[in-house]
Amino acid sequence: MDTSRPKSSSRTRTTRKDDVSARALLDLQRYNVLMVDGHFDYGNGYHGRVYVNPHKLFQEPSLIWRLAQDLIDLLPGVLVDQAEVVAGPVTGGALLAHTIAGLLDGRRNLSHAPARFAPFTVEESTGLVLRQTYARTVLGKRVLLADDVRNTGKTLGRCAQLIVDAGGDVIGSMVIHDRLESVVDLGVSHVTLAEYKAPTSSLADECPMCATGMPITTF
Repeated sequence: MDTSRPKSSSRTRTTRKDDVSARALLDLQRYNVLMVDGHFDYGNGYHGRVYVNPHKLFQEPSLIWRLAQDLIDLLPGVLVDQAEVVAGPVTGGALLAHTIAGLLDGRRNLSHAPARFAPFTVEESTGLVLRQTYARTVLGKRVLLADDVRNTGKTLGRCAQLIVDAGGDVIGSMVIHDRLESVVDLGVSHVTLAEYKAPTSSLADECPMCATGMPITTF
């Protein structure tokens, strides 16, 4: 029996996901994308203390490009091959989805049809919607959902339903930051770049910070 080979170290056992996630979390904090200890209105009926600021991502094109590359690295290879459309909400995920759609083509055979992009927009009366132009884009297509953050998972759930209603097939979802409090399971592969267990969010009308008069954090 050969005993000359060194025993595997904890570093050897560390997965690529661990490395990528640790670096992403540091980047999010360094660029002040991940904001903590505030009072944030998530726009979905919940308030909380932690927020991923998409505006900071918009200001750092190289950062969002790198995060998008990392997400693709963590995506199961079959989904990289199968994805025909990448879709995301304009509330934070659309730019990420657009970047991922472009980068996917560099990971695939030149004969593969180019990935397309579809944004979910917001209407005051109904919330997130998929305009007819983009509904036609996802019709009969395999769709990846992308967003900047998953709080309760309800936004991704709404997006998934809009894709199904338009005749598309949701094959996976991915987010930059997951608060580990999702109450909605899409039933498909989900990729998270960085996880950060934040204090539990509250319904807006039950928010303890509102009760104490703490103002909503603005930026």
